[in-house]
Amino acid sequence: MTDLAALTQQILDAARRAGADDADAIAVQGTSIAIDVRQGALEKAERSEGVDIGLRVLLGQRQACVSTSDSRPAAIAAMAERAVAMAKEAPEDPTVGLADPSQLTAQTDSGYLELCDESPEPDPQTLQDYALRAEAAAQENAGISQVSETSAGYSRRQIHAAATNGFSGGYARSDIGLSCVAISGTGTGMERDYDYDTRIFQSDMREPEDIGRTAAARAVERAGSRRPKTGAYPVLFDERVASSLIGHLVQAINGSAIARGASFLRDALGEQILPEGMSLIEDPHRPRAFASKIFDAEGLATQRRALIDNGTLTGWTLDLATGRKLGLPSTANAGRGTSAPPSPGVTNLALTQGDVSRDDLIAQMGTGLLVTSMIGSTINPNTGDYSRGAAGFWVQNGEITHPVNECTIAGNLRDMWRTMIAANDARAHLSRVVPSLLVSGLTLAGD
Repeated sequence: MTDLAALTQQILDAARRAGADDADAIAVQGTSIAIDVRQGALEKAERSEGVDIGLRVLLGQRQACVSTSDSRPAAIAAMAERAVAMAKEAPEDPTVGLADPSQLTAQTDSGYLELCDESPEPDPQTLQDYALRAEAAAQENAGISQVSETSAGYSRRQIHAAATNGFSGGYARSDIGLSCVAISGTGTGMERDYDYDTRIFQSDMREPEDIGRTAAARAVERAGSRRPKTGAYPVLFDERVASSLIGHLVQAINGSAIARGASFLRDALGEQILPEGMSLIEDPHRPRAFASKIFDAEGLATQRRALIDNGTLTGWTLDLATGRKLGLPSTANAGRGTSAPPSPGVTNLALTQGDVSRDDLIAQMGTGLLVTSMIGSTINPNTGDYSRGAAGFWVQNGEITHPVNECTIAGNLRDMWRTMIAANDARAHLSRVVPSLLVSGLTLAGD
């Protein structure tokens, strides 16, 4: 295995020799396996291994980024020279720059976060067996016409970042996953649904048979779908899709959007966004969660914070550059790949859960739509107007009556967030722990 700490230092040294004033580097070494099965046989098997490296150089207030998968010394030297040449031609930006050494975290050991499963890598035959077991379990359901795809995968990545301000830190991540997509009906009456599980630790995975049976049951439940009537109704976003509503909120408070003035929440700091008593907490230190990290891409210590506290918007999501644009300190939310400079993004999120079940909310909503899948997205970032294609189940007098599809739900996000009622069914292992959410007064476009 490549010594990534030594490799990033080698990249920084090359940048200095090429004439950079400052620089930061990132190196990612990864292995991934992907297995697809179909009709009881292997359909595709892929494995990839490699090291990718990225370099950002700074010349005064100018910067440039270059990436490559070639880590030979000559290639690194050429990459550094190319990056410096690009930076000389780049426009000046007064907000670029590395963190001051006093801002850097002293804690870089991520071991307690349990981000990587140290058990042996599963061999392709094991992953194939998982997929075949899930597919076979789905096919046991007589209402299934076919299992369109069943996939299993595994990946492990080692990441290390370093900068000329003295920061150096790295960590390892792993994940294993299994998914199954089943189809009921034939011809124009086909309906599809799915189930999946993805974990950091192999021992936490659900049984393949459970995933296959659940995918099949969901597809059968969708048989005979029809379009609902157009009108204004309450909509219950199932836990599988409810996190999308929070995703739109996160995008609207991202420092990049705020700095550009391209967010409908740009003037909402300190205002009530969610119902009273509902908070949105970011916790980058949650063990065995996919987005956990103890330092961000600029070497700053991450911390738990409330993005929304008791319904009130408390601040933006910032890295150093967007913070400088807004005259605010970074919230240690910088993320970075190998081919671009840092940009702000969130880690693990948890929305306050309610005291009732999804079934309770179905009974409470009376007549409306339970959404279990969504397609497309039209969100106006300046107004918050919302429109998405949806499918799910029609609820009449508090009971599910039949499946529906080919409809559009529309509203305004600010109005939607203020009326949300949360269930208690969020899955705690996900990086976004969001329960089913009931929203009133949305417009449905159907028949």
